[in-house]
Amino acid sequence: MPDVGFSAFVRSRRWVVGVFFGLLAVLGVALHRDYGMGWDEPAERLNAFVSAKYVALKLAPELARRQPRLADIPDLRQHRDADHGVLFMLPWVGLEALRPGPDPAEWAYRRHLAGFLLFVAGAWGVYRLGRARLGSWRWGLVGAGLLVLSPRIFAEAFYNYKDIVFLSLFALAVLTLTRLLRRPTAGRALLHALATAAAVDVRTMGVLLPVLTLGFGALEMWARPVRRRGLTAMLALYLPAAAALVVLGWPYLWENPGAYFTAAISSFGHYAKPLEVFYLGHFVSIQALPWHYAPVWLLITTPLPYVLLFAVGLVGVGRGLLKTGVGRWLRRTASRRDLLVLAWFFGPLLGVMVLHSAIYDGWRHLYFVYPAFVLLVVQGLRQLWQAWQQRSASLRWRSAPAAAGVALLLLALGTAQVAWRMATEHPFQYAYFSFLPGRVVEQNFERDYWGLSVKQGLQWVLAHDARPAVLVSMDRRTEMTLRINAKMLPPPARARLRIVPPDSAAGGYFLSVHRWHPGAYPAGVGRPVHVIRVGGAVILTVLRRP
Repeated sequence: MPDVGFSAFVRSRRWVVGVFFGLLAVLGVALHRDYGMGWDEPAERLNAFVSAKYVALKLAPELARRQPRLADIPDLRQHRDADHGVLFMLPWVGLEALRPGPDPAEWAYRRHLAGFLLFVAGAWGVYRLGRARLGSWRWGLVGAGLLVLSPRIFAEAFYNYKDIVFLSLFALAVLTLTRLLRRPTAGRALLHALATAAAVDVRTMGVLLPVLTLGFGALEMWARPVRRRGLTAMLALYLPAAAALVVLGWPYLWENPGAYFTAAISSFGHYAKPLEVFYLGHFVSIQALPWHYAPVWLLITTPLPYVLLFAVGLVGVGRGLLKTGVGRWLRRTASRRDLLVLAWFFGPLLGVMVLHSAIYDGWRHLYFVYPAFVLLVVQGLRQLWQAWQQRSASLRWRSAPAAAGVALLLLALGTAQVAWRMATEHPFQYAYFSFLPGRVVEQNFERDYWGLSVKQGLQWVLAHDARPAVLVSMDRRTEMTLRINAKMLPPPARARLRIVPPDSAAGGYFLSVHRWHPGAYPAGVGRPVHVIRVGGAVILTVLRRP
C-alpha cells in the first residue's frame, strides 16, 4: 500500500521544495510595498538611465534625440559613476521610459519586487549547493531557510540593487561552477560564462569568479586526471565567452573594453568622496578604517546561533583535513567543495582586511560571501544532528548525544527568536543587531544608514497632523532621504508635505535617522514626539519644531 498523508508529502522533495520557494515568492509580493526607498536607489536609477541613453544613441540615434526624457540625462563619458554595473537596473529604466505612468512610486515598488524575486533565485542556488555538498535535499533546504531567516539580508533583498543582487548572482554562478567541475560540457561552460558575466556586470568584484573557476579547474584536473582534457577544452570555451558576455551586458565597456574594465577594477575599493562612518563610538574616515571593521560588523549583525554553528562547521572541516592530510583530503570531491566554500568566504574578507579597502555602511559590500557562511552553518548543524543521533555503547562517549541534543535545542530556540524578531520588527529588519543592547548600538554603531524609516516617519506625521500643509525637514546631509521617501507615499499624502530647510520649519517637524548625529538633539531643535526602535535602539526620531 503506498504511503499517503503528511509524512509522504514531507518525503516528496519536489512538493516540499516547490511549496517553500513558491511561498517565499508570495511573501515577496505581499511585503514589497512595505519598504521605503534606500539612499542609493536614485543614484542606481540615474546610472542605468545614463547607460540607457548611451545604448539608445548607439542603436537608434534619431529616435533617441527626439525623446525629451533623455535630454536631462548626462552623457556616459561625463558621468561620475559611469563605471558602475547596471545590468539589473537597465531593463527596468527602459520599461519606465516607455511607460512612465502617473505615479513614480509604482516603478520603485516593481523594482523592489524584482529584486526580491532574484533573491529567491539566489536562495534556490544555495539550496542546490547545500543539497549537492551534504547529499540531502532537506539539508539544502535548511540552508536556503537560514539565508531567508537572516534579518538584514531579507530586508535588503527588496531595495539593495547592488549587494543583494550580487549575492544572488554570485551564488548562482558558484552553482554553475560546481556543475561544470562535476561534468564539463559545452552547455555547462556557456551557462557558467553567462552567470559569471551577470555577476561582473553588477559588481566588479565578480572578477573573483574566473579566478575561482581557473583555480578549482586546475585542482580538479590534478585530483582527477581523467577530466583534464575535457576541463581544459571547456575552460578554453568559458573564458572568451564570459569576456564577450561581460562586454555585451555593460555598455560602459563597449568603446574600449580592456582599458575601461581595467579602470573600473582599479576604482573598486577606493571611494573618492570624503565619507565618514560611525564605528565604535567615533567617526572614522572610510580611507582609514581599522582592519576589524568588516568582521565586527559581520559578527554583530548575524544571528548568534548561526555564528556558533559556523564555528562548529569550520572545526569539522579542519578536523577532516588534519585527520587525512592535505593530499588525501584534496583527492576527495567533498573536500574540494569545502575548500571552494572556504575560499568564497575567507578570500574576499581577508582581502578587504589586508588591503584596507574603503567600504562603508557596515559590511554590505561583502554580503556576497554570506551564502558560503550559511553553507558552513548548515554543515555545523548537520554535525550536531549526527552527534545527537549517535547511541554509543562506550561509557566515554555516552554523554555526547545528550550534549549535542541540548545544543540543538538552544540553537533552535535562538533561531526561533530570530524569526520572531523579523516578524515583530518588520519592515525594519535592516537595522537588526544580534546580541548588543540598544544603548550600546546607539553609542557605537550606525543604524538606519539607508534612511528607509523616513517613510514610516512621514506616515506618522501625516496621520497625527490634520493640517492641509505640513512642514517637514531634515539635516541637509540626509535631506535626500526625505525627498525620495516622500515620493513613495500615495499622491494625496505627498501633496500635503512641504519640504523646507530646518530653520524654516517653525511649527513643523524635524526627522533624524541619526546617521551623523548619533545622540539626542538639544531642546532648541524640537520636542521628540515619535521614535522608531529596533532591538531597543532608536533608528528614527521625529521632533516637533517650536
